[in-house]
Amino acid sequence: MNNQSSDHEKSKLTLSRPLLLLLSAQLISNVGDWLHVLALLTMVGLKWHATPWEITAISLCMAAPMLLGGPFAGVAADRLNRKALMIGSDVARAVIVASLVFAGSLTQVYVLLLLKGMMDVIFSPAKSGKLKELVPASQMDAAVGLSSSIEQITKILGPALGGLLVAMFGVSACYLIDSATFMVSAAILAALPSRAGAGSRTEGRAGDWQSFRREMAAGLRMIAGMPAVLSGILMLVSVLLVLNIADSQLVTLFRIIPGVSGDLLGWCVGASGLGTLIAALLAGRMGGSRHPLLFMGIGAVLMGAVSAGAAVATATGQPGAVIYILLFSAFLLAGVGAGFVFIPFQVMLQKRTPVAYTGRVFGTVNSLTSTSVILGPVAGGALVTASGPVLAYIVSGLLTLLLGAAMLLLRGWIERRDHEAGKDSLEAPAAV
Repeated sequence: MNNQSSDHEKSKLTLSRPLLLLLSAQLISNVGDWLHVLALLTMVGLKWHATPWEITAISLCMAAPMLLGGPFAGVAADRLNRKALMIGSDVARAVIVASLVFAGSLTQVYVLLLLKGMMDVIFSPAKSGKLKELVPASQMDAAVGLSSSIEQITKILGPALGGLLVAMFGVSACYLIDSATFMVSAAILAALPSRAGAGSRTEGRAGDWQSFRREMAAGLRMIAGMPAVLSGILMLVSVLLVLNIADSQLVTLFRIIPGVSGDLLGWCVGASGLGTLIAALLAGRMGGSRHPLLFMGIGAVLMGAVSAGAAVATATGQPGAVIYILLFSAFLLAGVGAGFVFIPFQVMLQKRTPVAYTGRVFGTVNSLTSTSVILGPVAGGALVTASGPVLAYIVSGLLTLLLGAAMLLLRGWIERRDHEAGKDSLEAPAAV
């Protein structure tokens, strides 16, 4: 009993000043991110009446830098000063987002989104590595859960605030406020310690890029040696691929509702964030970190079912409050499913990745997921152009549901292989 109490005390998250600074910067920056995204979709989708392919191009511009630069950014996060990388990324993004105020064509929007994506790809693995530096392994569950909860809270606050700002002051106000949040985030990050320990970097000089291939290969071997992590990555990539067939065309789906309110997009994204926040709390209480593949399977089944159901409701429902309530509820449940997929996976990845490999592993994962974010919208654009958004959502939902069912069926076999791989890795040093 005393041992259990001691383990519980060790697992309780200690909110040190550096961790509070990092989480505060995340909170402010994430709110701004959602202001910018919703303002952009409102401007391009509902005001400029962009075609499905033009909306697809927006998704491609945001994802392409992550696909191409993810592994390189991961190595940089392991070899260079993570604090400096994050601050530089924030300052650059502040300038880029403010420039959206002056964008007068889709071409200009695409260029700015590509530039912003280059800065996003630098920030993400550096932030993941910094969290790993600041939090002991025994507290990683709580730290990732808190970080994920903050992200989902901002998905609730951001769209609601964005809708209010657009209604009161216009789209440009959202861009300027988003720019300001990046500057505030950079100022907060400036107070972080540059390094949290000698074990947080790989050996070698920061400028020694000749070892890039060797270091990337080590990161890939690290992933391949953990069957549960590898299966989780494959599941995540597949789910993102089929979900983005439909999600990239959300504005197109909403446009088929007669007299649709411009605020509906913000409310539905907010509902999704609320659902994911609920999932974060439920996953923590129900042992999501102990059974991540089980939660990922359940989450995918739930997301798939409600996505297909939302499309049917949109196509067959009558305009008015009823359809709005149905869509809000569907996005709430989809958010719960998304939380079950993403949060246990992130906890598993953080817990099982050594500090020195964090940047490479997360950079590789980001690159793979970005491939899905690119290919999904391309398929979605073609499907929506040929058959409309309703069919795209039904196909996407059913495929997601099937992926979740497959994970639930294969989970036991994957976990046995993972257990055997873990035993082999412990025995290997003794045999040398």
